[in-house]
Amino acid sequence: MDFSVKPVLTGDRTVLRPFTEADAERMWEIVNDPEVAHFTGAPSRELTPRVLRDWYGTRSAQPDRLDLAVTDPADGELLGEVVLHDWVPEDRSCTFRTLIGPRGRGRGVGTEATRLIVGHAFEGLGLHRVQLDAYAHNRRAIRVYEKVGFVREGVRREVEQRDGVWVDEVLMAVLDHEWAVHRGHPDVPRRHDDPSPGHPGAAVTAR
Repeated sequence: MDFSVKPVLTGDRTVLRPFTEADAERMWEIVNDPEVAHFTGAPSRELTPRVLRDWYGTRSAQPDRLDLAVTDPADGELLGEVVLHDWVPEDRSCTFRTLIGPRGRGRGVGTEATRLIVGHAFEGLGLHRVQLDAYAHNRRAIRVYEKVGFVREGVRREVEQRDGVWVDEVLMAVLDHEWAVHRGHPDVPRRHDDPSPGHPGAAVTAR
């Protein structure tokens, strides 16, 4: 298991690639999008263009997490990010999070990006468990996670106030033996004569 290798994951709707410092300007626009701000928890420190340059400029050097840029395969436009973090080596587990800016929504980009990186977590990194938490009112994201195979495990009630309203947090996870059956497509029956071990339609290269 090696988080220091930063792959390029290629699908039909998106290409995931390592971040560079040059991505900070576009990510500044994305993190300040009102919908992203509404469905994302408060950052641990104040975000500024300088902070983001330092952050995204060092993502490829992190040995214990994987941050990948979500891009448009047609023109390379940066659409958002997907992240595997909070790695626990002894448990072979980590936490997943994502955010997609306005130009990447409604196109199936978020669903495919999630399938690609979670597939890499199991098939490339050998993880046993990938978990996440999401605000209960973020129904679109929860539907994406369910489509990819995440299972609801519980709810943390009224974890914080958002815009003056107490909100719940949904806990979800997917396990390696579950992924081995559906490979991110739990609603699509798998053909018994399909021997392929990899994620269909996804190509992986490493940098």
